[in-house]
Amino acid sequence: MRIEIDHSLTFSLPPDTAQLVMHLLLTPASGPSQTVESWSIEAAGIGNAGRFRDGYGNAAHLVNQTRPDGEMRLVARGVVRTTDTNGVLGRKLPDEPVPTLYKRVTALTRAPVTLYGKFRSAKDNRLDVLHGLMARVGETLGLAEEAEPATQMQATGEQTQRQSAEPDSDLPPTIDYVHLFIGGARALDIPARFVCGYLAPGDGMAGGLHAWAEAYDDKLGWIGFDAQNQVCPTERYVRLAVGLDAESALPLRTVPIGEIVQEAVVKPA
Repeated sequence: MRIEIDHSLTFSLPPDTAQLVMHLLLTPASGPSQTVESWSIEAAGIGNAGRFRDGYGNAAHLVNQTRPDGEMRLVARGVVRTTDTNGVLGRKLPDEPVPTLYKRVTALTRAPVTLYGKFRSAKDNRLDVLHGLMARVGETLGLAEEAEPATQMQATGEQTQRQSAEPDSDLPPTIDYVHLFIGGARALDIPARFVCGYLAPGDGMAGGLHAWAEAYDDKLGWIGFDAQNQVCPTERYVRLAVGLDAESALPLRTVPIGEIVQEAVVKPA
C-alpha cells in the first residue's frame, strides 16, 4: 500500500525566549515492512540542523534557533510504501541497540501483576504468550470499539501531546494500551519497545498519528502488537520512531518546554 502522510506540529513559545532547541524524530526509515518513497521536513532552521542516529537507532534532527518569534510550526510529509508482514520485522536492524535494552522498566511501563501473572508459568511458546498478553490488555482497558470516544486520536489524527509524560498525566488512551503491554512483556523478561507512527484509516480503524508496541521473539525477532485494535500491524501502519516509552519516542521535544499540538492526515496515496 502507498500511504500519503501530512504531519503538522505547532507550539507557542514563552515570552522573550532567547533561544530555542528542537529535537525532532520525524524521519521514518525504510525497513522490512516499509519503503520511504519521498519525505521532507519543513521547519525554520532545518537546513542547518544537526543530523544523527540516537541511541535507539532513530534518525534525529537537532535544530537551534536564536530569538525565535511567535508560534512555531513544523510539517513533515511524504509517501511511504508498506508491505504486510503480519507484524514481523525480524531480528536486529541496522543502527539498533541490542534487544536486551528494552527489558528496562521505566516509570511509564510498570504493569500490575494481575496483568501478566497468569503467563509466568505458561508452557506456551513466546509468541502465544505475547498474543495472550495483548488480549489481556484489551480485556483490562477495553477494546477499541468499547473505549470512550474522547481518545484525542480522532480520524484526522489530531492530538494534544504534553512533553512531560508523568505516570499520572492525562495520556491519550492509545498510549495507555502500549505502556501496559510493554510493562507486562518486560515483567515476563521479554524485550518490548514503544513505537510511534502513523495509521491509514480502514479495516474499522481510524487513521492518524498512532502508537503500538513491538516485542522480541528469539526465533522471529521483533513483532508488532497493537493492543488497542487487537491486531499485529498490517500494511496500514507506518513506523516513525521507537523508544523505551512514549517519552523517548516523542516526534518533537523542545527546550524551553511547551505544549505541542499535532495533526497527522494519513490516507492511501
